[in-house]
Order: sequence, then structure tokens, then C-alpha cells
Amino acid sequence: MKKKEDKNKDLASLQQDLANLNNLFVTGYEKTKVSQDFELRKVVRAAGGKYRVVKNNLAEIAGEGTPSAAVLKELRGMTSLAYTSDDPVGLAKALTAYAKTNPSFTFKAGIVEGRAIDVKAINDLAMMPSKEVIFAKLLYVINAPAQQLVTAMNAVGRNLAVVVDQGVKENKFSE
Repeated sequence: MKKKEDKNKDLASLQQDLANLNNLFVTGYEKTKVSQDFELRKVVRAAGGKYRVVKNNLAEIAGEGTPSAAVLKELRGMTSLAYTSDDPVGLAKALTAYAKTNPSFTFKAGIVEGRAIDVKAINDLAMMPSKEVIFAKLLYVINAPAQQLVTAMNAVGRNLAVVVDQGVKENKFSE
């Protein structure tokens, strides 16, 4: 059994983590084997997140006064938290992929950019393209008019050169 000092350290650590994050997924992991838990932790780390198993009452107390308070109230069953301060889409994709192969892993709720979301929204978030893909598409949309303008400007010079070249070949330009 943990000493009260250790419990207070755990509570302070969890409060600090919850205060500094915008993206949190509350999950359940009942009937998960140790090897599956180890694999889950690797998946979360690879997605740039952190994973933590918590006691329900400890999570509720630590969440007070933070945006995550709404999703950490009245939790039941075995609870874990997966969170990141970076890309929530990448973490949601990784967790959803893991949940498909391990049905004992379930979502309870989440917070993305400070707003509470439900399980359906987490699945929708996992279907979104990653930040890099969105940025690439945005850059293409921004860059496309400039490319078309340059192509049109080059076409005038190219067409003029073709006409002059045709005239020289047919000896239509004489002195």
C-alpha cells in the first residue's frame, strides 16, 4: 500500500499534467494483458503522447479546475489517460488502430483543444488527415494560382519564340 506522501506526489504530478494539456483521451482497459499494455504504451509514445493508468477518484480530484474536469467526473471501471500537447489527430489514429486489434481497449471520452468530445467524435477525429497532409493541401491551394500565373506568363514568351522560329525556318523574315 502506498504511503500518503507518495499518493500526494502522484496527485500533484497528475494535476500538473492535466493543467498543461489540451488533448486528452479517457480510455478503459479492462481484461488487458501485460503484453498488450506494453504494446499500447509503445503505440502512444510513437504517436507523441503519454499514457497513464489512474485511479478514478484521483483523476477526478486532479482534474478539478482544469478543462478536463468535465470528462473526469464519475468515472467507472479501470481507467487510463492518453494525452498529448501536440497533434491530437495522430494520437487518436494510433489509439483507434490499437482499439480495433484489441477490443478490450475502449474509449470513454476525450478533450481536444480544450473542448470535451464523445466517443463518436474521437472516431471522426481519427478519420481526419494528419496535420502534415492538411498543411500540404493548404500549400497547394495557396500555390496553385501563382503557378497558373507563371505558366500563363511563360506561355506568351514561348508562343512568341515558336512564331519567330517558324518564320525563320520558312524565310518569311528577310532584311
